[in-house]
Amino acid sequence: MSAGAAPAATGRRRLPWLVASAVVLVVLVVVVARLLRFSAAGEAFVVAWSGAAPQPVGTRPGFAAWTAWQHGLNALFLLFTVRSGWRIHRAGRPSTFWTRRNDGRIRTANPPVRIAIDLWSHFVADTLWALNGALFVVLAAVSGHWVRIVPTDWAVVPQAASAALQYASLAWPTENGWIDYNALQQLSYFAVVYIAGPVALLTGLRAAPGFAARLRFLDRVFPLRTVKTIHWWTMWFFVAFTAVHVFLVLATGAVRNLNHMYAVRDDQSWAGVAVFVASLVLTAALVLALRPAVVRRVAGLTGTVLHRPPKAPRAPTAR
Repeated sequence: MSAGAAPAATGRRRLPWLVASAVVLVVLVVVVARLLRFSAAGEAFVVAWSGAAPQPVGTRPGFAAWTAWQHGLNALFLLFTVRSGWRIHRAGRPSTFWTRRNDGRIRTANPPVRIAIDLWSHFVADTLWALNGALFVVLAAVSGHWVRIVPTDWAVVPQAASAALQYASLAWPTENGWIDYNALQQLSYFAVVYIAGPVALLTGLRAAPGFAARLRFLDRVFPLRTVKTIHWWTMWFFVAFTAVHVFLVLATGAVRNLNHMYAVRDDQSWAGVAVFVASLVLTAALVLALRPAVVRRVAGLTGTVLHRPPKAPRAPTAR
C-alpha cells in the first residue's frame, strides 16, 4: 500500500464512526433543547425574547433587485472557489502549470511565479467571488440594506439565543424574511459578509505563491502553516453555512423564500422557483463544460500553460 493510500483507508474506516457520533450528538442537542424550550423557564424566555432581530426605526421591508443577482452570483462563484480549493487539497503532483506573461500593461520587476492550473482556477474563482462581495458591501452601504444584516442593538444577543433554542428544539421561530430576519440569521449573515469573507481573502493572499515569499517577515507572528489552517477552516465554515442555509430555505417555506431571494417579490407564485431551477441548470452546465482541456485553453488566454501528461506506469519486466 502506498503512503497516500494509508491515510485514505484510515479515513474511510473512521467515517462511519464520525457519522454515528454526529447523529448521536444531534439527537442529544435536540432532546436537551426541547427539555429547556418547553420548561417553565424556557417558555418565559421565549415569550420575553421572541428571536426577532432588532432593527432601526424606518427600516424598509423587501429587497432591491440587485440583491437577487448578487445572491445568485455569490452562490456560483463560491461553488467554484470551494471546488477548486478542494481539488488543490486532494491533488497529487500537478501536471499542468500556468505562468503570467510579464508584458503588456501588467509588467513587474520580479519574474512571474509558476503555479499549478488548479491554483490558477482557484485564484480566478476567488477573485470573482471577492469582487462580487465587495460590490455587495458597497451597494448595501449606499442603499441602506446593511441595516438588515448588521446588528445595531445588544438585544440581538438574547434574541439570537432564543432563536437558536427554538431551532434546536425543532419548534422553529416564525418570521417574515421580507420584513426582517431573526437575530440568529442576522448574526450569521453579518459573520459571513463582514468577518469570514475578509478572513478568507486575507489568508488566501498571505498564502499565495509570490506573496508568501515576499511576506516572510510575518512568519514569526503569523506563520504560514497557521494561515493555511485558518484558510482551510474558513472554507468549511462557508460549506456548513451554505448547507444549513439551503436546508432552512427549503424547509421553512421554499416557494416564498425563493421568491424573496431570486424574484424579489413577496407572494406564492412560482417565479422564484423557476429562476432558482434555471440557475441550477446553468451551474451544472458550467461544471460540465469546464473540463480540464477547456480550463487550459482559457488559462492560455492570460498566460503560458505548460501541460505534462502523467507518464503511464511501466509494465513489470520478466525476470
